[in-house]
Amino acid sequence: MSEFIVHSVPGSPFGRAVLAALEEKGARYRLAPLAPSAAKSPEHLARHPFGRIPVLEHDGFSLYETQAILRYLDCVLPQPALTPADPRRAARMDQVMNINDWYLFQGVCNVIAFQRIIAPRLLGLKTDEAAIEAAMPRARTVLAELARLLGEKPYFAGDAVSLADLLVAPQIDFMAPTPEWSELGIPHANLAGWLHRMQARPSFVATTWERVSEMAKAA
Repeated sequence: MSEFIVHSVPGSPFGRAVLAALEEKGARYRLAPLAPSAAKSPEHLARHPFGRIPVLEHDGFSLYETQAILRYLDCVLPQPALTPADPRRAARMDQVMNINDWYLFQGVCNVIAFQRIIAPRLLGLKTDEAAIEAAMPRARTVLAELARLLGEKPYFAGDAVSLADLLVAPQIDFMAPTPEWSELGIPHANLAGWLHRMQARPSFVATTWERVSEMAKAA
């Protein structure tokens, strides 16, 4: 099968989800790195008219939106399967993926992780403490609900890792180094344990910010 090309900014949780899925599948891929400022460039807007990341290219086919990319990869690379055959488990996977996009990223990670990590590390900006404080009520609700849905299962859709785990884990892993994680995540022992399991998977070891930055330099 021809090579997969992933256009992404190193460190992007959404980009990492796609890279991790490719690693889980054992697929051959290449990172086409973007600087954060390049997402709005004419070249990238031709790939993604909304100026977001990642974008996948495969054998003349171009696709954006992370959930669509993940489902495409699971179709064209069927083993190991990352979507449960059981309808209820598949529905739970879909539910958690939508929680990620609508509630975990929007208003939580894109505030807390941005203010704690991206703003000072990449942009040289001062952390907006008021913005973080305003995001905390939503963050508490989202993390508590994810912990409830996980329950005693090892992964969100059951005994095996699914697309939901690959999408959510990069977001939470990105937020885990922040001071807020001690309040948001650590009290939920099941969610903290799940994160440790995900961090230990070879697909996540291979796609840390540091490893992806190395890929970008070698590209």
